[in-house]
Amino acid sequence: MTETRTHLREFLLGWLEQNMPGNIFVWYDILVILWIASFAIALHYMIRGLAKHFLKGKFEVIDNQQTKNVIFALFQRLAKRLSLTLQGAIVVIQAKLWLAKEAIFLHLAEVITNQWIILFSLLSLFTFLDILQSFSDKRTRQAHFPLRGLLQTVKLIASIFTAILAVSLLMDKSPLILLSGLGALSAVLLLVFKDPILGLVAGIQLSANNMLAVGDWLEMPKYGADGDVVDIALTTVKVRNWDKTITTIPTYALISDSFKNWRGMSEAGGRRIKRSIHLEIGSICFLDKAQLNELKKAHLLSEYITHAVPEIEKENIDKKTDMTVMQNGRRLTNVGTFRKYLLSFLQNHPDIHQGMTLIVRQLEPTSNGLPVEIYAFTNTTNWNAYEDIQSDIFDHVIAVLPAFSLRVHESPTGNDIRSLAKH
Repeated sequence: MTETRTHLREFLLGWLEQNMPGNIFVWYDILVILWIASFAIALHYMIRGLAKHFLKGKFEVIDNQQTKNVIFALFQRLAKRLSLTLQGAIVVIQAKLWLAKEAIFLHLAEVITNQWIILFSLLSLFTFLDILQSFSDKRTRQAHFPLRGLLQTVKLIASIFTAILAVSLLMDKSPLILLSGLGALSAVLLLVFKDPILGLVAGIQLSANNMLAVGDWLEMPKYGADGDVVDIALTTVKVRNWDKTITTIPTYALISDSFKNWRGMSEAGGRRIKRSIHLEIGSICFLDKAQLNELKKAHLLSEYITHAVPEIEKENIDKKTDMTVMQNGRRLTNVGTFRKYLLSFLQNHPDIHQGMTLIVRQLEPTSNGLPVEIYAFTNTTNWNAYEDIQSDIFDHVIAVLPAFSLRVHESPTGNDIRSLAKH
């Protein structure tokens, strides 16, 4: 092979001496460079064509067309960058084969191709890591692991070592010499890379303690964040708020500050209803027999009234209570019966989770009336369904109040003031 190459070189030099003016060695070097460039370009397009043919139809198992296009484009980019890396290696090998050791073009080709190979090797690594991230993103249920932050850390470390290698090749020095000099710059490097280091540590803590994952509902008022986590990167966490704005939070802030993660609600399968209705205190009273007989017709109250009334009457008789005085003895009130009705209503509601806390309680009376609070959980965590269930429940609660002779507390309105003024 070496003999054939020597004969070919002598043949070209002889032909150039006869047909080309000037220095034949310069013309020879130019001819070799044109050959090497043509071969490298042809090889590049051949590798890209083979890669495209090989990748065609390999991602049909991916249902999402957008994800399929992204992954296909990333594989094409990886093939392109690997071919460019291979081109650099082939260029320097051919340059050493065809050019004399003392040729300036050989030295220039070695310097350029060395940097070329380092650059596109780094870019190939970046693309490969992007492919791993894309496969991770397409999974329906993501692992509670800060993969994006970890991959960005790998990219950062690879960039630093690549830069050191590139400089050492330009200086024709060992990379260890440059690495030994970094010790003196450690304080500066820590300052420059403070956020990535803090973000990496925070990402590991978030993962180890299972505190946050992509898809979780995060609420952090300090940063105005209230929505779904869409990305956990090395230095920032992106949250898509319910108004479709994006809030970015420093990753380390999730360790140093407090936040609320609603994942537990989603995993539990129920979403809490905690809402009060304020009753007008002046409408609260004891129930007479006519009212009790009327309320007894309600199937949700019939069992309660059937058991409660005889029990109360027996107790009053046993104590020989004078029932002609209103404050004597035990009696059923409209608000107490109303609470029992709401509890029975919720216990029989098909959309209320019966395996979770279910309470109907009175809160402390205020100037806005007597709050009666419903504390329960729906059997769905879907926002739209949850709001519909909650609204339907309170529609019913407000509509049923007159049956108990109760009224909702309302502050005076402009019409109330005008009506009083007329009288």
